[in-house]
Amino acid sequence: MVCALLALPPVPGLAQTGPQPKDVRMVAKDGQVAIPKLAQYLNSPALITRIEVVKQLTEVGGKDSLDPLILASHDPDPEMQLRAIDGMVNFYLPGYVRQGPAASIARAGAAIKAKFSDSNDQEIEGFVTVRPEVIETIGKLASGGNGMEVKAGACRAVGILRGRAAIPDLLEALRTKDNTVMYESLVAIRKIRDPEAGPKITYLLRDLDDRIQGVAIETVGLLQARDGLPTLRGIVDKPRGSKAERAALVAIALMPEPTDRTLLQRYLMHKDERLRAAAVEGLGRVGDASDRVAIDRVWKDDDKMPPRLASAFAITLAGNVDTAESAPFRYLLNTLNSAAWRETAAAYLTEASRKPAVLAALRLPLETGTKDEKIQLARILAVTGDSSAVPWLDRLSRETDTNIAQEGLRALRSLRARL
Repeated sequence: MVCALLALPPVPGLAQTGPQPKDVRMVAKDGQVAIPKLAQYLNSPALITRIEVVKQLTEVGGKDSLDPLILASHDPDPEMQLRAIDGMVNFYLPGYVRQGPAASIARAGAAIKAKFSDSNDQEIEGFVTVRPEVIETIGKLASGGNGMEVKAGACRAVGILRGRAAIPDLLEALRTKDNTVMYESLVAIRKIRDPEAGPKITYLLRDLDDRIQGVAIETVGLLQARDGLPTLRGIVDKPRGSKAERAALVAIALMPEPTDRTLLQRYLMHKDERLRAAAVEGLGRVGDASDRVAIDRVWKDDDKMPPRLASAFAITLAGNVDTAESAPFRYLLNTLNSAAWRETAAAYLTEASRKPAVLAALRLPLETGTKDEKIQLARILAVTGDSSAVPWLDRLSRETDTNIAQEGLRALRSLRARL
């Protein structure tokens, strides 16, 4: 275990010159059997050698690499901490180390600088279980790592690993007031989807940084933090810009109250197609029968994709699962074949399939649909399916098309883990 590594006997020659990076690389050639000896080299007084150890432990991989990487994360050097974080994530998400923050480290004396891309959509599979010690270790670095780069990298890692236990650390990281750390923390909270975290971030809805405000608004909406509704309504009424107005209306539409109907109806004829879409889907979630005429009108008359998809979702959510070619439900299914719009259609179908009637209606297209439809529906059922979906996915996992079969198997494993 980790504490045992602290008492490892010294490596011969370490007290004088110690091992060099080339020595570490030579030892690592033996693969996983070399991990105990690599772990000893973490005692080296030479930072360059310790860094090489973390690189090689990450490259060698395997479950036995996790304890040494946890130990390496306790090193006071920020590069050691960031590389150890990426190494732990890489164990659960192979290939991450090549694109994680540690891949772009630049040193300036004792300080480091790393690049954080805005594309932060990676997550482990639903059936992957992360060791609690790993989440605990990375969480502590999110709130108390050596420098903002480490804290930001740890926040990103917690989100990728969906480390619910580290949410207190993510909330603490928000207090750094560093924009990158705050952004990564909010994205991680959004990925973890713990509703209890929502009310604790509503104070950021009016953050002065547009990017922070935007992700805070989105996260509050996704987490259904109704405490934020008054602020969101205020943003819609007096937005700082069009992006804030759109984000706030979308967030309201995700958790509308009956009193929001008037606000949503006001946007049905707005020139911005995304605002029209938010209004329609919000009215669909309110579920007032008197709005059906207006929703049907959008479905029939609007020629832009966002409102069309939103109205198809609203009609489906109301229980219309007609599979005729011209029906709204069929329109959502067909859109799963569109590279540009399949994510939107899949999100709508995921939410709608939480209703038993819609979930049951997915069985036939899962059996007779196109390749893209089957793949997307498998992913949806992994999230919302119940025990009745197990045999459906089992059949999908036996398809002759290997891509469909692999997706079916992944979805089956995720569903069983969730059930």
